[in-house]
Amino acid sequence: MERAVGGAPSTRSEVEHALAAAGAAPDARFPLFEAAISCALHERPDRSPEPARLLLDEATARLKDRLRSELPEDALCEALGGDMRLSGDVITRDDPTNADLISVCDRRKGGAVALGIVYLEAGRRANLKVAGVDFPGHFMLRIETGEGPMALDPFAGGRVVMPSELVQRALATGLPPSAADRLDRLMAPVKDRQILVRLQNVIFARAMRSGDWPLAERSALRRALLDPADHRPWLDVAQAREKQGRLSGALDALARAQTLEGAEAVAARAARDRVRLRLN
Repeated sequence: MERAVGGAPSTRSEVEHALAAAGAAPDARFPLFEAAISCALHERPDRSPEPARLLLDEATARLKDRLRSELPEDALCEALGGDMRLSGDVITRDDPTNADLISVCDRRKGGAVALGIVYLEAGRRANLKVAGVDFPGHFMLRIETGEGPMALDPFAGGRVVMPSELVQRALATGLPPSAADRLDRLMAPVKDRQILVRLQNVIFARAMRSGDWPLAERSALRRALLDPADHRPWLDVAQAREKQGRLSGALDALARAQTLEGAEAVAARAARDRVRLRLN
């Protein structure tokens, strides 16, 4: 995925080309940090991504320095959570800027997923084995250490979360005890593409709750570009467009969903027929 030259792209259309290129990349080479920057620029193309990249460079340098004398899990926590002051926004959790990587890097506060992307990229640049974990109710990180995998919470400044606390957190989400103590499954790493898709899902859900249909449409479109084999984002694009009264655009999105094979192809066709009736 190419980086913008001389600042941010000038139009959403240009950013969409960058997102489509990221979506076409194989999972092993998915450009998580740069794709997250493109998502932020798609929301507000008038900004420069360079401050976010510079913050990442500084975080990586501080992490490498700490790794000379500290354990990997401690170094990652102290460098990013301590030195760089990256932590969760506990006051305004639903603020849309908490899911926007450029804003998160500027404020040094945000949601767990956006913060986790910075932790992941810095850790990997420092040759640490880190991955995202789609833990129930809360995004976390998994770092491989000499004592086995450990969980880190980017929302809490990267602190280590002990297994007993992981079980309690899982129980608090409603999981039965038989599932809550299966940490091997709960701490299974997820693909980078799915991390960014999850971030856009957060934006979509909040936008739908607040009735911000244009924001819901943009976030769903980003998901569609990032994961082009999945038909479900196009259903969400169609729903957001229909809410805006843009029925022709909703039909186009439903047609895109219908061309992708999936268990809900019939549902996509039914939704398309319903919208078409509204045009008549």
